[in-house]
Amino acid sequence: MQIFVGLGNPGAKYEKNRHNIGFMALDRIASDHGFGPWKARFQGLVSEGRLGTEKIVLLKPQTFMNLSGQSVGEAMRFFKLDPGDITVFHDELDLAPSKTRVKQGGGHAGHNGLRSIHQHIGPDYARVRLGIGHPGHKDRVAAYVLHDFAKADENWLDDLLRGISDGAADLASGDTGRFLNAVALRVAPPRSSGGQAGKTAKARPSESTEASKSTDKTAAPSTNPQDDPRSPLQKLMDKFK
Repeated sequence: MQIFVGLGNPGAKYEKNRHNIGFMALDRIASDHGFGPWKARFQGLVSEGRLGTEKIVLLKPQTFMNLSGQSVGEAMRFFKLDPGDITVFHDELDLAPSKTRVKQGGGHAGHNGLRSIHQHIGPDYARVRLGIGHPGHKDRVAAYVLHDFAKADENWLDDLLRGISDGAADLASGDTGRFLNAVALRVAPPRSSGGQAGKTAKARPSESTEASKSTDKTAAPSTNPQDDPRSPLQKLMDKFK
């Protein structure tokens, strides 16, 4: 069994905030993979299901971000799990929008949700870092993360959440490479090379036409009298043949 934790703040007021992208990721996984209904447990909301062969508990702490560790610690102890069985999905200022990284252990980098989890279960849990970009100055960070995603963000955000759902079973099985590849296929799909092939095909008729013109010129007989090598006497004799 594993616990996937999504970080965010509870309530409709914060639902679409950048800080709530962890909640959004879990909501998409639960919807796409047929998880059970959300129920109030462990100071949070819980939904249970399977990803591949793995039983997964999805947890959205309802304690507000800076107390998230209370909910995570309570759930971990109830299921008798270790920190290594916990994966936390959270917003990441230091990554460009839609960029995703997976990290095992390490510091909290000032993230209030991670800081709280550190206090309750230690640092040895996995994190899925979901890039939301940086506002440019540290004094603008609080307002930025507690503001809704912009209209212009909707397309990449939807692609990112779809990719997370696509690769969720791989993440649960421990194959982070396949998980990240599934995300990349959604947010940055490979481009088709058909456009260049079309340009090449268009060039060929033009080359054939030029070759045809060149052949016609070479094959045409000369009609210029100055090109006749016969003498005047030879020309006269040829008339009576």
